Amino acid sequence: MNILKEASMEANKAWKSAGKPRHGTIFHNRQSSRAKYRKRLREKQIYSTEVFTNDLHEALLQKKTTAFWQCWRSKFESVNKWCSHVSHVKGCVDPDIVVNKFAMNFQKTISCNDPHQADALKLSYMDAQDNGLPITDYHKFDTELVSSINNDLKVGKALDIDGLSAEHLQFCYPVLSVILAKLFNLLISCSYVPDDFRYSYVVPIPKMKDCYNKCLTCDDFRGIAISSIISKVFEHCVIKRYESFF
Repeated sequence: MNILKEASMEANKAWKSAGKPRHGTIFHNRQSSRAKYRKRLREKQIYSTEVFTNDLHEALLQKKTTAFWQCWRSKFESVNKWCSHVSHVKGCVDPDIVVNKFAMNFQKTISCNDPHQADALKLSYMDAQDNGLPITDYHKFDTELVSSINNDLKVGKALDIDGLSAEHLQFCYPVLSVILAKLFNLLISCSYVPDDFRYSYVVPIPKMKDCYNKCLTCDDFRGIAISSIISKVFEHCVIKRYESFF
Protein backbone atom coordinates (compact mmCIF):
# COMPACT_ATOMS: atom_id res chain seq x y z
CA MET A 1 0.00 0.00 0.00
CA ASN A 2 2.90 2.36 0.70
CA ILE A 3 4.31 1.72 -2.77
CA LEU A 4 0.93 2.33 -4.41
CA LYS A 5 0.46 5.50 -2.37
CA GLU A 6 3.86 6.90 -3.36
CA ALA A 7 3.24 6.03 -7.01
CA SER A 8 -0.10 7.83 -6.89
CA MET A 9 1.48 10.90 -5.28
CA GLU A 10 4.31 11.01 -7.85
CA ALA A 11 1.84 10.66 -10.73
CA ASN A 12 -0.27 13.45 -9.25
CA LYS A 13 2.78 15.74 -8.94
CA ALA A 14 3.75 15.05 -12.57
CA TRP A 15 0.18 15.79 -13.65
CA LYS A 16 0.20 19.13 -11.81
CA SER A 17 3.61 20.04 -13.23
CA ALA A 18 2.27 19.38 -16.74
CA GLY A 19 -0.55 21.89 -16.21
CA LYS A 20 -3.26 19.40 -15.18
CA PRO A 21 -4.12 18.05 -18.62
CA ARG A 22 -7.41 16.24 -19.20
CA HIS A 23 -6.08 13.72 -21.71
CA GLY A 24 -2.85 12.11 -22.72
CA THR A 25 -0.33 9.72 -21.14
CA ILE A 26 0.31 11.79 -17.98
CA PHE A 27 -3.40 12.13 -17.26
CA HIS A 28 -4.09 8.41 -17.78
CA ASN A 29 -1.07 7.51 -15.66
CA ARG A 30 -2.41 9.66 -12.80
CA GLN A 31 -5.90 8.16 -13.03
CA SER A 32 -4.55 4.62 -13.20
CA SER A 33 -2.28 5.10 -10.15
CA ARG A 34 -5.12 6.60 -8.10
CA ALA A 35 -7.50 3.79 -9.10
CA LYS A 36 -5.00 1.08 -8.09
CA TYR A 37 -4.38 2.71 -4.70
CA ARG A 38 -8.10 3.18 -3.96
CA LYS A 39 -8.87 -0.38 -5.04
CA ARG A 40 -6.22 -1.69 -2.67
CA LEU A 41 -7.68 0.42 0.16
CA ARG A 42 -11.15 -1.07 -0.39
CA GLU A 43 -9.71 -4.60 -0.51
CA LYS A 44 -7.88 -3.99 2.76
CA GLN A 45 -11.03 -2.72 4.45
CA ILE A 46 -13.08 -5.69 3.25
CA TYR A 47 -10.38 -8.12 4.35
CA SER A 48 -10.14 -6.64 7.86
CA THR A 49 -13.93 -6.84 8.23
CA GLU A 50 -14.03 -10.46 7.08
CA VAL A 51 -11.21 -11.47 9.43
CA PHE A 52 -12.89 -9.75 12.36
CA THR A 53 -16.23 -11.39 11.56
CA ASN A 54 -14.55 -14.79 11.40
CA ASP A 55 -12.92 -14.19 14.79
CA LEU A 56 -16.31 -13.45 16.33
CA HIS A 57 -17.82 -16.48 14.64
CA GLU A 58 -15.09 -18.83 15.85
CA ALA A 59 -15.29 -17.47 19.40
CA LEU A 60 -19.03 -18.15 19.43
CA LEU A 61 -18.67 -21.66 18.00
CA GLN A 62 -16.04 -22.55 20.58
CA LYS A 63 -18.05 -20.89 23.37
CA LYS A 64 -15.14 -18.64 24.28
CA THR A 65 -17.15 -15.89 25.95
CA THR A 66 -14.16 -13.80 27.00
CA ALA A 67 -12.54 -13.89 23.55
CA PHE A 68 -15.83 -13.00 21.87
CA TRP A 69 -16.42 -9.90 23.99
CA GLN A 70 -12.80 -8.80 23.66
CA CYS A 71 -13.21 -8.85 19.87
CA TRP A 72 -16.56 -7.10 20.13
CA ARG A 73 -15.33 -4.29 22.39
CA SER A 74 -12.19 -3.70 20.36
CA LYS A 75 -14.35 -2.97 17.30
CA PHE A 76 -17.61 -1.47 18.54
CA GLU A 77 -16.98 0.07 21.95
CA SER A 78 -14.06 2.43 21.53
CA VAL A 79 -16.05 5.29 23.12
CA ASN A 80 -17.30 3.12 25.95
CA LYS A 81 -13.74 1.98 26.64
CA TRP A 82 -12.87 5.61 27.31
CA CYS A 83 -15.96 5.97 29.49
CA SER A 84 -14.88 3.01 31.61
CA HIS A 85 -11.81 5.02 32.68
CA VAL A 86 -13.65 8.17 33.76
CA SER A 87 -11.37 10.26 35.97
CA HIS A 88 -13.77 12.96 37.17
CA VAL A 89 -17.29 12.96 38.61
CA LYS A 90 -19.14 16.14 39.55
CA GLY A 91 -15.97 18.07 38.82
CA CYS A 92 -13.92 16.04 41.33
CA VAL A 93 -10.78 14.15 40.37
CA ASP A 94 -9.62 12.97 43.81
CA PRO A 95 -10.31 9.19 43.98
CA ASP A 96 -11.31 9.23 47.67
CA ILE A 97 -13.84 12.04 47.17
CA VAL A 98 -15.28 10.36 44.06
CA VAL A 99 -15.65 7.05 45.92
CA ASN A 100 -17.47 8.76 48.79
CA LYS A 101 -19.83 10.47 46.37
CA PHE A 102 -20.67 7.13 44.76
CA ALA A 103 -21.12 5.50 48.18
CA MET A 104 -23.58 8.17 49.32
CA ASN A 105 -25.47 8.01 46.04
CA PHE A 106 -25.83 4.21 46.02
CA GLN A 107 -26.70 4.14 49.73
CA LYS A 108 -29.54 6.57 49.06
CA THR A 109 -30.70 4.43 46.13
CA ILE A 110 -30.96 1.16 48.06
CA SER A 111 -32.44 2.64 51.26
CA CYS A 112 -36.07 1.83 51.97
CA ASN A 113 -38.63 4.54 51.33
CA ASP A 114 -40.41 4.09 54.68
CA PRO A 115 -38.19 2.87 57.57
CA HIS A 116 -41.18 2.55 59.93
CA GLN A 117 -43.01 0.28 57.51
CA ALA A 118 -39.84 -1.78 57.04
CA ASP A 119 -39.47 -2.22 60.82
CA ALA A 120 -43.14 -3.21 61.13
CA LEU A 121 -42.77 -5.86 58.40
CA LYS A 122 -39.65 -7.22 60.07
CA LEU A 123 -41.41 -7.53 63.44
CA SER A 124 -44.38 -9.22 61.79
CA TYR A 125 -42.06 -11.72 60.16
CA MET A 126 -40.14 -12.43 63.37
CA ASP A 127 -43.40 -12.97 65.31
CA ALA A 128 -44.68 -15.52 62.82
CA GLN A 129 -44.69 -19.03 64.28
CA ASP A 130 -45.13 -20.92 61.02
CA ASN A 131 -42.10 -23.15 60.51
CA GLY A 132 -43.17 -24.24 57.03
CA LEU A 133 -43.14 -27.73 55.58
CA PRO A 134 -40.63 -30.35 56.78
CA ILE A 135 -37.47 -30.77 54.71
CA THR A 136 -37.32 -34.13 52.98
CA ASP A 137 -34.35 -35.97 51.52
CA TYR A 138 -35.30 -34.60 48.10
CA HIS A 139 -34.65 -31.04 49.27
CA LYS A 140 -31.16 -31.77 50.57
CA PHE A 141 -28.19 -30.63 48.54
CA ASP A 142 -25.90 -33.28 47.10
CA THR A 143 -22.50 -33.22 45.44
CA GLU A 144 -23.94 -33.71 41.96
CA LEU A 145 -26.14 -30.62 42.29
CA VAL A 146 -23.31 -28.40 43.53
CA SER A 147 -20.93 -29.71 40.87
CA SER A 148 -23.39 -29.06 38.04
CA ILE A 149 -24.06 -25.52 39.27
CA ASN A 150 -20.31 -24.84 39.51
CA ASN A 151 -19.84 -25.99 35.92
CA ASP A 152 -22.70 -23.77 34.70
CA LEU A 153 -21.28 -20.60 36.24
CA LYS A 154 -20.27 -17.96 33.69
CA VAL A 155 -16.54 -17.42 33.47
CA GLY A 156 -14.66 -14.22 32.75
CA LYS A 157 -16.51 -12.27 35.43
CA ALA A 158 -15.07 -9.91 38.03
CA LEU A 159 -13.53 -11.34 41.20
CA ASP A 160 -15.66 -11.16 44.33
CA ILE A 161 -14.65 -9.29 47.48
CA ASP A 162 -12.53 -12.29 48.59
CA GLY A 163 -10.71 -12.47 45.25
CA LEU A 164 -12.55 -15.61 44.10
CA SER A 165 -14.19 -16.27 40.74
CA ALA A 166 -16.09 -19.03 38.95
CA GLU A 167 -12.81 -20.32 37.54
CA HIS A 168 -11.58 -21.12 41.05
CA LEU A 169 -14.58 -23.38 41.65
CA GLN A 170 -14.45 -25.03 38.23
CA PHE A 171 -10.74 -25.87 38.15
CA CYS A 172 -10.11 -26.74 41.79
CA TYR A 173 -9.99 -30.26 43.25
CA PRO A 174 -13.42 -32.01 42.91
CA VAL A 175 -13.68 -32.55 46.67
CA LEU A 176 -14.78 -28.90 46.98
CA SER A 177 -18.27 -29.82 45.73
CA VAL A 178 -18.56 -32.39 48.53
CA ILE A 179 -17.54 -29.81 51.15
CA LEU A 180 -19.90 -27.14 49.79
CA ALA A 181 -22.82 -29.58 49.72
CA LYS A 182 -22.27 -30.39 53.41
CA LEU A 183 -21.89 -26.69 54.24
CA PHE A 184 -25.10 -25.73 52.42
CA ASN A 185 -27.08 -28.49 54.16
CA LEU A 186 -25.83 -27.20 57.52
CA LEU A 187 -26.90 -23.66 56.63
CA ILE A 188 -30.42 -24.86 55.86
CA SER A 189 -30.76 -27.11 58.91
CA CYS A 190 -29.42 -24.41 61.25
CA SER A 191 -31.35 -21.56 59.58
CA TYR A 192 -28.12 -19.59 59.38
CA VAL A 193 -26.57 -17.45 56.65
CA PRO A 194 -22.88 -16.48 57.00
CA ASP A 195 -22.13 -12.79 57.39
CA ASP A 196 -19.72 -12.91 54.43
CA PHE A 197 -22.66 -13.70 52.15
CA ARG A 198 -23.94 -10.17 52.82
CA TYR A 199 -20.79 -8.42 51.64
CA SER A 200 -20.24 -7.20 48.09
CA TYR A 201 -18.70 -4.25 46.33
CA VAL A 202 -20.35 -1.94 43.83
CA VAL A 203 -18.82 -1.06 40.46
CA PRO A 204 -20.16 2.11 38.77
CA ILE A 205 -20.89 1.51 35.07
CA PRO A 206 -21.52 4.53 32.78
CA LYS A 207 -25.04 4.57 31.35
CA MET A 208 -24.18 6.88 28.49
CA LYS A 209 -22.14 6.12 25.36
CA ASP A 210 -20.73 9.58 24.79
CA CYS A 211 -18.71 10.88 27.75
CA TYR A 212 -16.92 13.67 25.92
CA ASN A 213 -19.50 16.44 25.91
CA LYS A 214 -20.92 16.32 29.43
CA CYS A 215 -19.75 16.77 33.00
CA LEU A 216 -20.60 13.41 34.58
CA THR A 217 -22.55 13.02 37.82
CA CYS A 218 -23.30 9.98 39.97
CA ASP A 219 -26.72 9.70 38.29
CA ASP A 220 -24.98 8.93 34.98
CA PHE A 221 -23.79 5.59 36.38
CA ARG A 222 -25.57 2.42 37.39
CA GLY A 223 -24.19 0.30 40.19
CA ILE A 224 -23.33 -3.37 39.66
CA ALA A 225 -22.94 -5.31 42.91
CA ILE A 226 -20.29 -8.05 42.79
CA SER A 227 -21.43 -10.68 45.30
CA SER A 228 -19.59 -13.62 46.84
CA ILE A 229 -19.22 -16.47 44.35
CA ILE A 230 -19.92 -19.04 47.11
CA SER A 231 -23.18 -17.25 47.96
CA LYS A 232 -24.16 -17.39 44.28
CA VAL A 233 -23.70 -21.16 44.25
CA PHE A 234 -25.77 -21.43 47.44
CA GLU A 235 -28.57 -19.31 45.94
CA HIS A 236 -28.64 -21.43 42.78
CA CYS A 237 -28.87 -24.58 44.93
CA VAL A 238 -31.79 -23.11 46.89
CA ILE A 239 -33.59 -22.10 43.69
CA LYS A 240 -33.04 -25.54 42.18
CA ARG A 241 -34.28 -27.51 45.18
CA TYR A 242 -37.04 -25.18 46.35
CA GLU A 243 -38.27 -23.76 43.06
CA SER A 244 -41.76 -25.21 43.60
CA PHE A 245 -42.18 -22.87 46.60
CA PHE A 246 -41.21 -19.68 44.77
